[in-house]
Amino acid sequence: MHRPYSEGVFPKTLSPSRAGDFLTCPLLYRLRVLDKLPEPPSAVAIRGTLVHAALEDLFALPAAERSLERAGEMFAARFDELTRSDPPAARALLDGLDENTIASPETAAEAVLAPARSLLETYFTLEDPTRLDPHARELAVSAELESGLTVRGFIDRVDRAPDGRIRLVDYKTGRSPGSGFESKAMFQMRFYALVWWRMTGDIPTRLQLLYLKDGQVIHYDPNAEDLEATERKILAIREAIAKAMTAGFQPSPSGLCAYCSFHEFCPAQGGTIPPMPVAERG
Repeated sequence: MHRPYSEGVFPKTLSPSRAGDFLTCPLLYRLRVLDKLPEPPSAVAIRGTLVHAALEDLFALPAAERSLERAGEMFAARFDELTRSDPPAARALLDGLDENTIASPETAAEAVLAPARSLLETYFTLEDPTRLDPHARELAVSAELESGLTVRGFIDRVDRAPDGRIRLVDYKTGRSPGSGFESKAMFQMRFYALVWWRMTGDIPTRLQLLYLKDGQVIHYDPNAEDLEATERKILAIREAIAKAMTAGFQPSPSGLCAYCSFHEFCPAQGGTIPPMPVAERG
């Protein structure tokens, strides 16, 4: 038996990514979360994922071995793994390269590494990984708020100082936000800080974004009032999603539409919204 998604409380969980989708475009949120429509692999997103993985692997090495050269090796190893586990995603990184370049695995790997190497080089100008001892890497976090909503996500890195102070760090492989947009960019980190607070009872001392495209660092030191405001915003997003379950998920055209994979399902792009999906009764 099936039931409409609109029955019952929805959503029961929320992450920064999905909250960001809804704020960007409610229809985008629906097509990703409810319809679960496939999206073609994006070279930019895949490269970013591999860079994140390389930095995660780098910190698994003894401190003295954490060099730019080893980071490049980590990236190459992750790409090699991707070619076996997800060939379409690996091929997406080769789009636009000439046939001679991709004729051999060696030249193809080097061509894929070249743009990633620039990001890794920038990282080494922002931090010295030999002086860091992360408390956790790629940490899955989750907490249930009093409202019953579960907030969750993955934190790239958690640093703990000897006196117990916590710093949450996130790597960004794109450019830093322009002046006036820093607060929007930091929403993800305040979201993580709220989850950490509800999980542990401790407020992180610092939230830090490292932008590897242009070498900028944005940091923010939250307090309880900030995180309570973030919780109210998250609950307001949840309420808006719940209302959209009956009122409909409408498109919100913007400059980001050029990067969307769902034009055929978007009336703002001449497409047609598919019927509302149903969920299996549990």
